[in-house]
Amino acid sequence: MTASNPDDHTSFYHLAKADFDRARQKGFWRAVGSWLSNEENELLPFDIIRQRLPFHGEHYLGVRQIEVDKIVGSVSRYSDFDSAFLPRQTHTRSRWESIDRALLQDIILPPIEVYKVGELYFVKDGNHRVSVAREKGQVYIDAEVIEIDTSVFLDSRDDLSNLVLLEERIRFYETTNLTNLRENVNIEFTIQGQYDNLLRHIETHRYFLGVETGQPVSYEDAVCSWYDHVYLPLVEVIRKQEILKEFPTRTEADLYIWIIEHLGYLREEYAEVTAEQAAAHFAREYSEHPVHRLVNLVRKAGGLE
Repeated sequence: MTASNPDDHTSFYHLAKADFDRARQKGFWRAVGSWLSNEENELLPFDIIRQRLPFHGEHYLGVRQIEVDKIVGSVSRYSDFDSAFLPRQTHTRSRWESIDRALLQDIILPPIEVYKVGELYFVKDGNHRVSVAREKGQVYIDAEVIEIDTSVFLDSRDDLSNLVLLEERIRFYETTNLTNLRENVNIEFTIQGQYDNLLRHIETHRYFLGVETGQPVSYEDAVCSWYDHVYLPLVEVIRKQEILKEFPTRTEADLYIWIIEHLGYLREEYAEVTAEQAAAHFAREYSEHPVHRLVNLVRKAGGLE
């Protein structure tokens, strides 16, 4: 058996280090680009997806070659990598570089472990191997596949995001009966989880109505009161100030949630703040328009805020 050359190990070490640094740099610029363009750049958490979709069980498919580009999420490492599996955290360096060195030396690595939902995959074990594989331009990777039994067919990340939003919207309308209580209701979000926020807003509004009137308030009355006196007035402010122009990829409902939260934040520092003032301040500070974002960054960097 031929002894390995120490110089080779040193070379592999430096190559792997350079590979990781390059991947981290790409990840940084990808994050900047997604921020400016307002595109999603997150891995999907498997547990949240599993809670949202109708799953009926699971079964083992064995070891297969799967498309790396079809891996869209992770069981536990979704905060360590972006949607392209570029590393986001420096603590991933050691493991990432050790896998890269193994590939540089043609060492065969064990299959990763994934859950399969439709035609999409979520990493159970092997996130760093996927990250290195994608950085190397690898098209396929060996994986032990556990298929989740579901009646829903998913072929793309958009399918998954849209399906979850649809399920949330249906549940919201079923819970509130709002479309039957009011005409021309159109509350749509672009971000998952916000309909649950609305349900909490309604319950909070119901509580304070009860305190104000001194008697129990029915859920139906609370829904109508919230829609008429909380939601619609703020939507009218959003329309009047044409704030959607600053957030072209969002909806009135998205802005309602963000401005309500922003209003609460401002009132902690300045007691007398109106919804109109909070909306204008939010649009000025957080505009998605690339030019306006750049202006805000320059102002803040120059201490002009």
